[in-house]
Amino acid sequence: MNVEEIIKTEKKLPIEQRTMIHYALVFNKIREEFSLALKPFEISEQQFNVLRILRGQKGKPANLSTINERMVTKMSNTTRLVDKLILKGFAERWVCPENRRKVEIMITDNGKKELEKIDLAVSRTEERLLQGFSHQELEQLNALLDKF
Repeated sequence: MNVEEIIKTEKKLPIEQRTMIHYALVFNKIREEFSLALKPFEISEQQFNVLRILRGQKGKPANLSTINERMVTKMSNTTRLVDKLILKGFAERWVCPENRRKVEIMITDNGKKELEKIDLAVSRTEERLLQGFSHQELEQLNALLDKF
């Protein structure tokens, strides 16, 4: 990916500016590819993230705070995401009878089955996006990104 070609400039960009533009271009490309992979399932990247968090609870319920803390993209509308998953039958929610402010959320069997299908599509997308990298290069890239 040549940054100067993409933004259609002939001038040499300062390395810091080029790096940030390059990062933004790669980030947007990744988001586009994942959106395309998730589109057939009619699920957003954030809904997918919530389902993975719920599955990671291994049968224990989660609350909105736990979900929000573990989200890759932090957002304030976790309730809305959960509501959409409930409407699709992928999650269920109940209010604790002893403490009505405590809301617990779990992934449904239907949600687990759908997530398995989505996992395959996401895995194929990851493989396609990273096919040009060796394992060592991916380790190196991760080490560099850890510096952020």
